[in-house]
Amino acid sequence: MSEATELRELYQQLLQRLERNEREFRRLGRAVWKVQEDERRRIARELHDGVGQNLTVLKHRLHELDAALAPRDDALRGTVAAALTLCGDTLEDTRELSRMLRPPILDDLGLEAALRWLVRSQGQSSGAQVTLEIDALPPLDGELQTLLFRVTQEALTNAAKHAGAGEIQVVLHRRGTSLLLEIFDNGRGSDPELALASGGNGLGGMRERLRLYGGQLQLRSAVGEGMRVSARVPLDYT
Repeated sequence: MSEATELRELYQQLLQRLERNEREFRRLGRAVWKVQEDERRRIARELHDGVGQNLTVLKHRLHELDAALAPRDDALRGTVAAALTLCGDTLEDTRELSRMLRPPILDDLGLEAALRWLVRSQGQSSGAQVTLEIDALPPLDGELQTLLFRVTQEALTNAAKHAGAGEIQVVLHRRGTSLLLEIFDNGRGSDPELALASGGNGLGGMRERLRLYGGQLQLRSAVGEGMRVSARVPLDYT
């Protein structure tokens, strides 16, 4: 065997080893993310069924107390009314936090229904006009649905809260063996590299999560010209 042949074989062996290592890295990364989402689901359920139920009972007891007060107890009635308002606001905040941690609609009805809820919710909370255009989708596993939901959630939060966008469009299409998710906004825009520099659950974190599934995230923006977020992920990410 010639030296050149030996080098080619060694190169192929190293390349195969790198590919195996990369697949294993992605598998482990997806497993870690799944654990995080499972924990989000557990905490959301505890907030809804535990804290939320306790607040509901407390609100009911306060109503009973208010009804039992004598007409002349105006000062105490005002205190109870303030407590009722605080209890109601806290209950609504708890429910909203539970939904944002892990919306039950994503597990119960799937990605399309969850995206429609997210678009409607974000529009109501921010005052922006948010629209959704979505193709009929093939059956998607839970991980892929969660991934696309989280990318959309982060992009909408960035557009409405940080970029001050008044109009946002969400588009999800199938492109051959991939799905293409795009979010357009007319906000202030920014340097794409700076926007991607954030880790955690920001756009930079979403880029890393997409990579675990063989996907890509691209930003197109300039100061004063809005932003376009494009996420492409293969249907078969194994």
